[in-house]
Amino acid sequence: MKKLWITFAAVVVFSFSVLGWIGTRIYQEMPPIPARIVDTTGNVVVADGDIGRGQNVWQALGGMEVGSIWGHGSYVAPDWTADWLHRESTFVLDDWASAEFSKPYGQLDPENQGKLRARLEQIYSRNGYDAATNTITIEPVRARAFESCLAHFSQVFMNGNTAYAIPPGSVSNPERMRQFAGFMFWTAWSAAAKRPGDSVSYTNNWPYEPQVGNRPTGDSVLWTGVSIIMLLAGICAMVWWYASQKAAEPEGPVPPTDPLGSWAATPSQRATLKYFYVISALILAQILLGMVTAHYGVEGDGFYGIKISRILPYAVTRTWHVQIGLFWIATAWLAAGLFIGPLISGKEPKFQALGVHVLFGALLAIVVGSLAGEWMSVQHKLSDANAFLWGHQGYEYVDLGRGWQILLFAGLLIWLFLVGRAIRPALKVAGEHRGLLHLFLSPLERSPCSTALV
Repeated sequence: MKKLWITFAAVVVFSFSVLGWIGTRIYQEMPPIPARIVDTTGNVVVADGDIGRGQNVWQALGGMEVGSIWGHGSYVAPDWTADWLHRESTFVLDDWASAEFSKPYGQLDPENQGKLRARLEQIYSRNGYDAATNTITIEPVRARAFESCLAHFSQVFMNGNTAYAIPPGSVSNPERMRQFAGFMFWTAWSAAAKRPGDSVSYTNNWPYEPQVGNRPTGDSVLWTGVSIIMLLAGICAMVWWYASQKAAEPEGPVPPTDPLGSWAATPSQRATLKYFYVISALILAQILLGMVTAHYGVEGDGFYGIKISRILPYAVTRTWHVQIGLFWIATAWLAAGLFIGPLISGKEPKFQALGVHVLFGALLAIVVGSLAGEWMSVQHKLSDANAFLWGHQGYEYVDLGRGWQILLFAGLLIWLFLVGRAIRPALKVAGEHRGLLHLFLSPLERSPCSTALV
C-alpha cells in the first residue's frame, strides 16, 4: 500500500506541476490587451476599455455557445477570429486594388496580386503595440476595414442570421455592437501580429489565413505529432503493464448468505431517492434539448416550423444541453456517495438525513437558478456584471455564472463533510479497505475544522 501512496503522490505532483508550468507560460505569453486602438493619423478606432466591454458583450450573449474564438466554442456559427481576419484582409486587398489598379483584387494578374499580398502580410505581421501608452496603432486602411467588418457583424448579430442560428437582437444596440466588434478585432490582431522578437503570432499563426501569412508552424506540426505518439505510447504502456502482472490471487470464500440480505435503508439513504428522480428528469431534459440543438443546424430559427429562436435561442439550448449533462453526472456522483456512506460503515450519523435534505435543496436552487440566469443573460435581462456573476460566463462547460459556480463548490464541500462523517466509523475497523478510504478522505482528514464538526 505504501508504494501505491508514493505512486499516487508522484502522479499528483507531476500532473499539477505540468499544469502550473503551462498556466504560467500562457500568462507570460498572452497577447496584450490595450486600452485603445488608433490609426496612424490619430483617429480612435476602438475607444478606451471597449475591448474588455466587448468581451463582456460576447460572454453575455452566450460566448462559446455562439461560434468560436481562436477555435474554442461551438461550430454552427463560424470561428469569429477567422471570419473577421479573412473579411478584414480581403477588404484591404480590394481597397488597394481599387486605388492602384481601378479593379477588384480578384481581377488582377498574379504578379500584382502577389505584390499586394506581400504588402498585406507585412502590415498584418507588424505588432503596433506600445506598452508605454497601452495602445495599438494600425494603418488607416485597417481602420476602414474595421468599419466594413462592423457593418457585417451588425447585420449578423443585430438583425440575425438563420444560417448561424443567431436570432435578431442578439446584440441589443449599436454601442454594444461596436464594443463587441472591438473585441473581435483584437482577437484577429492577436492572431496575425508577430510576438516581439519572434517570427510567429501570439496564437502561433492560428487560424490558417494565407492572405496574411498565417500558416502552420514547424513547432505546431511537430508537437501535434509528438502528442499523438505520446498518447498512443501511454496507452500501450498501460496495456503492457496490465498484461505483465501476475495472475490475480484467488478470491476468498463466498459468504454463506447475501451480505445485503438483511440490509434496511437508513433515513439518509431514503432521503437520497429524490436525487435519483431529479437525475432521471435531467437526463430526459438533456436528450430533448439535444434534439432541439441539433435541429438548429438544419433549421436555424425554429423546430420543425415552430419559430422558437426568440424564446429559446440556440445559445440557450446548447448551454442548457451541456450544463444539464454536467449537473446530472455530478448529482449522480453525490447521491451515490451519500447512499453508500452508511452502507460502508454500517452506522447512520445523527442528523445525516437532515444534511441530505439541505444539500438537495441547495443543489436544486443552484441548478434552477443557474439555468434561469443563463436564459436571462442571453435575453438581455441582466447587466454585464450581473450576467457574469449570475447569468452566463460565456465559457463552454463553465457557462453558469461565477456566483453559482462558487455556490456549487460550497455544495461539494458540504457533500464531502456528509460522506466523510458517514464513512469515518469504517476507518476504525482493520482491513485492506482502510487504505482506499484514507485515500478518499485524505482532504477531509487534514482539516481540523471538519474533524471538530464531525
